[in-house]
This record gives sequence, structure tokens and C-alpha cells, in this order.
Amino acid sequence: MTLLQPLYDRLNTDGRTIGRSNQGWILMGVVSLLIFGGLAQRLVHLQLMEGEALRARAERNRIQTIPKIPSRGNLLDRNGNLLAGNQLTHSVSVWRTAVNRPNWPRLRNVLATTLNISEDDLQARADHLDFESRFLIPVQHNVKPEEVVRLREYGVDLQGVQIERETSRSYPYGETAAHVLGYIGEISKEELEGNRFRAQKSAKGYRYGDIVGKMGLEKSLEFTLRGQPGSGRVEIDGKGNLINILDDRPARPGEDIHLSLDVDLQRASESALGGRNGAVVVMNPKTGEVLALASEPRFDPNIFTRKIDQRTWQALQKRRHPFVNRALQAYPPASTFKVVTTVAAVESGKLPPDAVLPTYAYLPVDGTRVWDWNKSGFGPMSFISAMAMSSNTFFGQAGLRAGEKNLVTWARKLGFSSPTGIELRFEEARGLIPSDEWKRKNDLGRWHRVDTVNASIGQGYVQASPLQVAVMFSAVANGGYRVQPRLVQSTPMQRESLGLKPSTLELLRKSLRSVVTAGTGKALNGTVSVAGKSGTAEDPPRETHAWFGAYAPYEKPEIVVVAFLENGGGGGKVAGPVARSVIDAYFAKARQPQKGKSNTAQASTANQPTGNNRQSQD
Repeated sequence: MTLLQPLYDRLNTDGRTIGRSNQGWILMGVVSLLIFGGLAQRLVHLQLMEGEALRARAERNRIQTIPKIPSRGNLLDRNGNLLAGNQLTHSVSVWRTAVNRPNWPRLRNVLATTLNISEDDLQARADHLDFESRFLIPVQHNVKPEEVVRLREYGVDLQGVQIERETSRSYPYGETAAHVLGYIGEISKEELEGNRFRAQKSAKGYRYGDIVGKMGLEKSLEFTLRGQPGSGRVEIDGKGNLINILDDRPARPGEDIHLSLDVDLQRASESALGGRNGAVVVMNPKTGEVLALASEPRFDPNIFTRKIDQRTWQALQKRRHPFVNRALQAYPPASTFKVVTTVAAVESGKLPPDAVLPTYAYLPVDGTRVWDWNKSGFGPMSFISAMAMSSNTFFGQAGLRAGEKNLVTWARKLGFSSPTGIELRFEEARGLIPSDEWKRKNDLGRWHRVDTVNASIGQGYVQASPLQVAVMFSAVANGGYRVQPRLVQSTPMQRESLGLKPSTLELLRKSLRSVVTAGTGKALNGTVSVAGKSGTAEDPPRETHAWFGAYAPYEKPEIVVVAFLENGGGGGKVAGPVARSVIDAYFAKARQPQKGKSNTAQASTANQPTGNNRQSQD
């Protein structure tokens, strides 16, 4: 047994270690199989299932689409004078790849210093990953030539910066018609994501950094002026450097728009205001064409073609609300509203055209004294003489005869308390014609007789814009039609008959003529016969507003002029001469020999034309 023991031990040992030397290899094989199997599966997934998507992603990283912004359409006056056009300039953008490089802080500082913008603003643009252009970050539009030269002097240090030629908006007449034309600026996030631009985002190619109209016709006609964007595909290397231009689809410029404005008459209207806060409206009463729409104070829209600096902005704010278009804002229309009262009283049959009423120092109504401006009254008066002398007590009685409902009905028929339809819809106020229903809805109690009297003389809650007052005077001048004012010549003429009796129209014409010949509007007497009405509206504790609405010639009206001076004083004495000055300017030009249309439109180098109780005297 002893002799056999070693042999047994060896056999027994061999039995226990059979296959042990291969276990490592087997384990390694299994692990390798799992690894390579996983890799193979991943490769199959990438190649077969995601291959197209990954190839497209790689292509996008190498091939980039650069949008091309179209030139905006020109705005021209009725004689072809260029009011808003384009000039060649430069824009500066940064490739997004440059933001991730170590030298970005220095590059950011160079751009901020040269272009006079803040580094924080530039960094905010770089951090804004929602830009639809994933590669180019817009930095500055309308870059000055000297700024372009300074940037290019940096040479290789400026790697990653794109300087391109583009067009910038230009307003050759500066402040002239600024409130009509408006101004442009960079689209905001709220605008781009809002309802107005959402519908046009795809068709017009809007993206962050684009320039859009912010006010006036630039805003309301944005989608016509915008044009159709183009695009270009370029090949870049891993550093973002341009290698090759693959294709180019040019942008299509926006449409040119001819306006009804006459730039000479516009300048004359602005000059007549003499720097005083107010407005002037000049209209063709038959067609509704607006020949001038002036508002003071003004601003120069050219300053908004690039980022406005703090000093310029502060200087603008020293003026009294320069961006408010006073021709479209609502104020108490005062005695100009007596036209409405006349129509309501006569058309309702409550008073005949030849009615005579006594006038008094004041009307006692609901415990309130509504005074005549002379504090003594004028004795018995007709509509014609009462209009000439602007008697409050006469028209207060006429309003009481007509009643609240008739006053409201005819005021609305004549265009008050609703938009006029002019293309400047974003700036136009509706105005207000109060009623019993309106007072109750606004928790102001029920309607009283004193409310009727105040409304009859254009005071109390009544609010109207100079443009709405011009529409009212147009209805008298054109024979009883309410016309829609328009600034764009291609806009179809719209007017509707008010159904006024011939006797009512004749009464209105004679009454308004008497204002100039024998009443509060004598300042308008001149070589051209004028009919019109003055108005002086209370604005306590400030000075009164001054109004004068007129049309000329009296026999065959060609124009309606409404002059309004905010807190300017008495209507006949202050606003009357303004209206007279504008009327004189119109007829002085009308008598000149006809000249050919201006070639000023050709100055656009980048986009050629393609298509309470008032007591003061009125």
C-alpha cells in the first residue's frame, strides 16, 4: 500500500486538475465574445438604423446654410420722392465655433470696444442658443466704414468674425414724416414668438437678429416691405473657416410702396406747428388720401438704424413724448363737435334747420352751470349764427332736444369711437363717444342731462383724434360721405353715404362758412375761401387744447385741414393761423406749373423701385 500511495496521489491529483489550465482562456473568450458582440450590435445600429441621421448630422457640421436677408422695399411720396430707402453698409457676425475657443474673451473685447457695445450684451448673444442660425451670431448691423477698417486691422486675431455687406435703412428727409414712416429695429424674442410673426416665420424666414419695423408704416407694412429671404450653402473646416461656397439663392427685395403723402406739404405742415406740441392732418375729402400727417415733437428715425447709445436716448426723452403720433391720439374735440350736434338735432327732426333758440350766460343743468364763453350769451340765435360765435348754450339746448341716443348714433356714423381704417393701425386710438350704457358698464352711474350738454359741445367724456375730426369735416365737404383715410395709394378708396338730407348739408356748409366770415375763425380769411370750425378744449389744470378744422375752397373743396395744438390756448387764435398756413402752402404749390416726377427715388443704391365746461372763446 505504501508503494502504491505515490501513484495514487498522482492519479488523484491529476483527476482534480483536469481542464483547469483552460479555464482562463475560456473566460477570456466569453468576455471577448460579449464585448465584440456588443460592438457589432452597436455598429449595426449606427450603420443601419441611424446611419442616415448621423450622415446628415456630419454633413450639417461641415455644410452650413447661411440666410440672406432681403432689402426692404422703398417708401416714396406721391411724386416719387424717396422717404425711406436703403444704403449699402456692413454687418458683423461671429461664427459660433469662435465662442468655444480660448481666445474668445479677447475677441469679445475687441468687438465690444470697436463697435461700442457692451461685452455683457455680446456674451448674452453668444449664450443664446435658440438662434435659428446655429452658426452665425449677429453682433451689429449698419457698421460704420471706419469701424470695418479698424476690425480688419486685427488680421488673424479676428479669426471667427464674419464681416458682410448688407443694406441698412435710410431716411433722406430725417425727421420729416417720422411718425408716419416709423423706424426699424432688431426683432425681439417676444415679437418672434408672438402671434403676429408666428404665421409669417416660415414664409418670410424671420429669425433672431433680423431687422423689422417697430412703428408707423415700417411696422404695419412689414410683411410687404420685408421681401423674400435667400440662402447660401458653404463648406467649413473644423475651425469654422470658410472652405468653399457650394450654392447661392439670392434674396428677393421687398415691394416698393407709393404713399399719398406730399413731402412738400408734409414739411409745410410740420413747419406751421413751429415746434409746438400738436398735429396737422391734410386730406383729400373725396378720396380719403392723406396728403400730410404731422405730429410734434418729432424724432429722426435714422438713429434707430443701429443700436442707439444712452446719450442719444436721454436727449430724446427730454422732449415730451416724441414717439406719440398726436394726429392719431384722442383728445376732447371741443366745439368742432358741434357739427355732430347740428346733424343729430336736425336729422332726428327735433329741430328744423331754421330753428332759433335763445342763448344765455349759462345753462343750469342738474345743479351745474354750463357757461357760454362770453359769460353773457348772445341773444336769440340760429344754427348759422350760433356756429359762427360758437355758443355753448345754443348747442347745449340743441343737444338736449336731440337726446343722448341721437347724439351717439350720429357721432358713430360720422366715424367717432372707432378706428378710421388708416394703415397706422398700431398707433391709432379709437376715441370715445360716451353713452348711458358705457357709463353703467364702467360704474360711473346713469346718464344725466348734464352729460348730454357736455357731449353736445365736445367736452365731458368725449374723445376724438385729429384724424377722426378730419373724417367728419370731409363728410361735409364731399357731400355727405364718410371716407376711409389712406396713406398707401394702392389701397382702394372706400366711402359710404351717410344719408344726410340736402337741407342738412346746406345748413352745415353755411354754418361753417359763417365761422370764417363773421365768427371765431376770421384768421382764415384770405385769397382762398375757407369754411371751418374752431374749438377750445379744457384740460385742467393745464392750458386748453386748440383746434381748427377747415376745408377749401368753400365752393369746391379740394382739401380738409385739421390743426391741433396740445395745451396751445384758444382754437381760433392759435390753431386757426396754423390751418391757414397749411392751406396757403397747398394752393401755392397747386398754382405752380406741373413738373416731372422727382428722381430722388433713385438715390437708393441697394434697392431700386419695383413696383368739462369750456369758458374760453373758440
